[in-house]
Amino acid sequence: MASSTGASGVSTLGARLGYGATKGTYTFLSRVNSIGGISLEPEQIDSSALEDFVSRYVPGRSDNGGTLTVTVNLTDSTITEWETVISTANGGALYWEIYFPNLAKAFVVKAYPPAKLPSPEVEQNGLLTVEINLTIEEYIGVESAVAPSTTT
Repeated sequence: MASSTGASGVSTLGARLGYGATKGTYTFLSRVNSIGGISLEPEQIDSSALEDFVSRYVPGRSDNGGTLTVTVNLTDSTITEWETVISTANGGALYWEIYFPNLAKAFVVKAYPPAKLPSPEVEQNGLLTVEINLTIEEYIGVESAVAPSTTT
């Protein structure tokens, strides 16, 4: 894995999404168009007292939004891949890694895939894609990157 030493940033070219029943072993999912972000919105706990003329706050727990949306090109092979994901999960959560070939770290989340593949929106003269919403159990954060394998 190459290290990103340039000051101009890192391209998303070659980024991969992988899943696994355990952390550290990820199966590559093909034809992913986009992966939604996870922003951590901290709750604000009012810590004001009677003598305060202006409210004071301390940070509470952060809300991760609850969903990670993955947009996938819909083909016979990607349908089969996602049916395998759903079967592997068997109603439970899986580990997901968002991998970048030019970063030493990757983003990891534990999330539930849907029970069934959702239906795509269809428009004229468009690419057939489907949005798959993963329900976040735990946002793990940044960890050492492991390149997703094309085999399980």
